[in-house]
Amino acid sequence: MRLVKCWFCSSTIYPGHGIQFVRNDAKIFRFCRSKCHKNFKMKRNPRKVKWTKAFRAAHGKDMTKDKTFEFEKKRNRPERYDRNVTENTLKAIKKIDKIRSTREAKHIENRLKPNKQKKFNEDKKELNNQIDLVRAPGVSEKVKVVVPKIKSVQNEAMEE
Repeated sequence: MRLVKCWFCSSTIYPGHGIQFVRNDAKIFRFCRSKCHKNFKMKRNPRKVKWTKAFRAAHGKDMTKDKTFEFEKKRNRPERYDRNVTENTLKAIKKIDKIRSTREAKHIENRLKPNKQKKFNEDKKELNNQIDLVRAPGVSEKVKVVVPKIKSVQNEAMEE
C-alpha cells in the first residue's frame, strides 16, 4: 500500500483518495481533498496558509529537526522476513513514539513559556492599576489579627 503526501498541506493520502493534477511539464501534484486543490489553483503559498504543516514548520509551531523523524523515511530495499527482527522493530517503534511524544510536549511547553510570563506581567500590571476595585475604600494598611489558642478538654484527656 503506497501512501503519498499532499502537495499543499503535507497530510497522508491513502489509496483511492484525493485528487491528482498533472501539469503540462509532466509534474504530478497530489491533493488530499478539494480544499487543498482549490488553494493550489488560487496560487496560494502553503507557507502562508495557517492550517498547513508548511506554515507550522516555518513559524516554529511544530518540531522540524529531530532524530526521530529519520525513522519515518521511506526505504525501498526489500529485506528477508525474520521474526526476531520484526519483533525488535515493533518494540523500537513503540519506544520512538514515546520519545517523540515527550519531545513534542517539551517543545510546546518551551514555545508557550514566554507567553505565560508575559500574561502574568500584564495581569499584575492591571491589578496594580485597578487595585481600588479589589481593596475596600477605608482600608489602607494591613491589620494583623491574633487568635488566642485555647486547649480543649478532650485534648488534655488524650494527652494523659
